[in-house]
Amino acid sequence: MEQSLNRRALLRGAVTSALGVASLSALGPRALADDREGASGLKGNIHHAVARWTFDFLSLEELCAVVKRLGFSAIDLIGPGEWSVLKEHGIDSSMCNGAELSLEEGWGDREYHSALIESYREHIDLVSAAGYRNLICFSGNARGMDPEDGLKHAERGLKKILAQAEKRGVVLQMELFNSKIDHPDYLCDNSAWGIELCKRLDSPNFKLLYDIYHMQISEGDIIRTIRDNHAYFGHYHTAGVPGRNEIDETQELYYPAIARAIRETGFEGYVAQEFIPKRATDEEKIESLKSAIRLCDV
Repeated sequence: MEQSLNRRALLRGAVTSALGVASLSALGPRALADDREGASGLKGNIHHAVARWTFDFLSLEELCAVVKRLGFSAIDLIGPGEWSVLKEHGIDSSMCNGAELSLEEGWGDREYHSALIESYREHIDLVSAAGYRNLICFSGNARGMDPEDGLKHAERGLKKILAQAEKRGVVLQMELFNSKIDHPDYLCDNSAWGIELCKRLDSPNFKLLYDIYHMQISEGDIIRTIRDNHAYFGHYHTAGVPGRNEIDETQELYYPAIARAIRETGFEGYVAQEFIPKRATDEEKIESLKSAIRLCDV
């Protein structure tokens, strides 16, 4: 109990210092969530979000408070079991999860289709009923499979749930990963493979989650790819290369230019921060999120 209290006291100090809260009176998740002082500073051209797992040193309630204080209102990669927390704080579930089996067991391998179809049918209804829109999915690993066979399998399996997604207003979003560093053997490890799958499915309810970090490692040419293929991209993730840390001057990508390219396509979805903060303290990690949001707010 004492450790828990000490941690909460430390967190309150970190949030207060990083975000400029003038007083500790009544400070807590709800108090911070109700304070929208920082909201007016954002331009409104980019819809910002943050990935839950990269800020898991905070409870979900604490992260909701930080998000609201920074002036945006969406968190990525939350499943049905925690949506009630988001709703309590007026936070959108910008990319829902929970239907997947794993990152390695995906739609590119027909061995998993039966279990995936059952799970996604259930979650499509849950996402729709909750008033959310995006549901993540994965190609899974190749395991020696030819990429063309993986495309055929993914097309066949996803077509069995797409009509339901279209009817319920849910967009299935397959994430692009790099297979060079983080996800060896992943099938959907390049934009061309994912775009071809989009073309074969030919549905507005299937898009790609274009992860800028992963695609910089896999193929580079980020801005041109976004400009030429934005119709297939329904969501974006950020992180610094190399290392997947802050998107500041310590890494090779220039995010203001990337964010401008996204804005210029007329994109109306979310750009979610998915970097792993390497700063030492909670206060510094929260400050790094604030800086990243400002950097991408073009």
